Amino acid sequence: MIKSLIVDDEPIARQVLREELEDVRDVQIVGEAENGEDALRKIAALEPDVVFLDLQMPGIAGFDVVRKLEGGKLPIIIIVTAYDQHAIQAFEAGAIDYLLKPVNRSRLRKALDRVRQLHGKRLEIAKSVAELAAAGPDPRANARTRKIVGRQGEEYYLLGVDEVLAFQADGELVWIISGRQRLLATESLRSLEERLKDLPFRRVHRNALVNMNHIRKMSSLSSNRWLLTLANGQELIVSKRQAQAVRDILR
Repeated sequence: MIKSLIVDDEPIARQVLREELEDVRDVQIVGEAENGEDALRKIAALEPDVVFLDLQMPGIAGFDVVRKLEGGKLPIIIIVTAYDQHAIQAFEAGAIDYLLKPVNRSRLRKALDRVRQLHGKRLEIAKSVAELAAAGPDPRANARTRKIVGRQGEEYYLLGVDEVLAFQADGELVWIISGRQRLLATESLRSLEERLKDLPFRRVHRNALVNMNHIRKMSSLSSNRWLLTLANGQELIVSKRQAQAVRDILR
C-alpha cells in the first residue's frame, strides 16, 4: 500500500482529493493536515510515502514545508495548486508531479503512476526533495536554501548548506561533516565543489572542501603545512598549494 498524506488549508479541497484517492485500491490515506506546521508533525509521525502538498497556505507555505523536512525517510512530493505557473515551476524544480485544482481524476491516476515507479527508490526521492527545497518565487535569492543529500545506512537525509562544515574524501567515499553527524555524500567532491561554487566552500586539499564560515582557527605546522580547526573541533590539513588562498580568505 502507498501511504498518503493530504495537506491543504481548504477543507473542500481536502475532501475532493480524499474522495478520489479512496477509490484507488493500493492507496491508503493515513492523514490530513490543514497547515504547514501540522503537515511537518504528521510527516514525521506517520512517514507517508507520498504527500499531496498545497503550495499556497498561510504561515508555513508549501515550499517552506519541503525546506523544513527532516528524517531519514523522505516522502514523494506531489504539488497541488490552483495556479498553473506555480505548478510548472515546482515540477521543473523537482516535484515528482503536480495537480491543478480542481483535481482531475485521470490526471491524478497519472500522478499515482509516477509515484508507483518511484516508490522505494529512496535516493531518487531524496534528490527530488532536495531540488524542490531550493525552489521558490525567486530561486536565485535562495542559494542558501540549497540542500545536500547524505546517506546513513539505508536512510537518506537532507542538510542545509549552512549545516555542512566540510566534505572529506576517503578513497571513493565522500563524507559530509556537520556539527551533529557524519553522513556519506551522494556526489563526488568535484561535483559538490562545482555545485557550491557560489557559496563559501573552498578546496583546502585535494581531499577536502571546507565551509569557510565554520573555520575557527588556522595554525602553522611548518613553513609549508597548515592546520584548520573547524567549529566542531575537527582538524584538517591545508595543502601547500591552497594555503595562501585560504589565508587570504580568512584575513
